[in-house]
Amino acid sequence: MRKADRLLQIVQVLRRRGRATTARRLAEELEVATRTIYRDIAALQSSGVPVDGEAGIGYVLRPGYDLPPLMFSTEELEAVVLGARMVMERSDTLLSSAAENALAKIRTVIPKAEQDRLWQSSLLVPHRLEEAVAFGPHVPRLREAIRHAHKIRIDYQDLQDRRSTRVVWPLGLYLFSHVTLVCCWCELRGDFRAFRSERIRRCDRLDDHFDPRNGALLTEFLATFRVP
Repeated sequence: MRKADRLLQIVQVLRRRGRATTARRLAEELEVATRTIYRDIAALQSSGVPVDGEAGIGYVLRPGYDLPPLMFSTEELEAVVLGARMVMERSDTLLSSAAENALAKIRTVIPKAEQDRLWQSSLLVPHRLEEAVAFGPHVPRLREAIRHAHKIRIDYQDLQDRRSTRVVWPLGLYLFSHVTLVCCWCELRGDFRAFRSERIRRCDRLDDHFDPRNGALLTEFLATFRVP
């Protein structure tokens, strides 16, 4: 078990038991040496987790430590909330709805005081400017194709109104404040290309898959293609 996972397990055990638990009992449950538990308790205490107690007596988690199992710090929670708010205002309808649902879930598991403070946060995101942000209707389908490494066939109209049909490998979405670019390998050109999502007139998922090489292909795109 990784140390980070073990630390989380210790917090979870202490929270579940609600009373003093010896290092020996923790060691038995986590199947590690007692001295490992002593080191882990010290690491938790030094990082601000309110664990009280001492060797030979036992350890307890002080009441009020009710952050979610991921042990978000206040700054981490603010980052998550801010990021979700940005997605709600700057993304397609489906992803925006997912961000709103995620925030609702977070709100149910954080302490009431944290809820009030976070939802009154001074970290603000401007409301979406519909005339300035262009996504087009195909972004949800593009995201799905990226997620499952499906090739897609697109009908594309460029800025000079020239039309073309291409089979591309969608690698990622590059989201600017006013436009979304689809990062691709284009079979027609045999090279990397970026397409504005709102100028894709048709998007069909193909049965064929491509190999994204565990993200290496997107890394190569970013290293070789200048995104304007």
